Amino acid sequence: MTIRVLVADDHAAVRAGIVMILDGVDDIEVVGEAADGVEAVALAGETRPDVVLMDVRMPRMDGISATKELAGMTDVLILTTFDVDEYVFGALRAGAAGFLLKNTDADSLVEAVRLVARGDGLISPGVTRRLIAAFAEQAPRKEPPDPAVLTPREREVLACIGRGMSNAEIARVLDMAEATTKTHVSRVLNKLGLKSRVQAAIYYSEGM
Repeated sequence: MTIRVLVADDHAAVRAGIVMILDGVDDIEVVGEAADGVEAVALAGETRPDVVLMDVRMPRMDGISATKELAGMTDVLILTTFDVDEYVFGALRAGAAGFLLKNTDADSLVEAVRLVARGDGLISPGVTRRLIAAFAEQAPRKEPPDPAVLTPREREVLACIGRGMSNAEIARVLDMAEATTKTHVSRVLNKLGLKSRVQAAIYYSEGM
């Protein structure tokens, strides 16, 4: 299956570099390029990509606002120059599937696109624990979703998500088909009112 990708970045040189990397991979097709959030949302509606690679700071509409618009339509993978800042927190709250730093090497970028396209979440190695801790501290305090709405099996799936497992790893650990795993993950997110598995991992890390 070919993974359809939209690249959104206001720097033409950066955008061209990302496109060059992705175009050199057999199972990925770049279906559009956007220079700002407005273009990204419009093009996503036209091209229906599987993954949007989204810059954070862009004119007219930033990556956070664009992610809010696209959540539920497609998976958004944030590419940022910054380690941990309010822009990344906002993107995760908006429903981003995860984020990578722009200094990520080509192979890791390609693998990240594949992971997100498979329905897995992703956060740059090395900043994961710091990000979750800082996000938890800065997130607005409100009544968390009640884990009692989950079935025992769904709680097992949530625990696996919280430990950073991919769908394939969850399927292997819980001895079920990967397609069944994806269904359980979707049900967990829907029941808890969460937009992404990254949010689910944060929810689990806070003790459910």
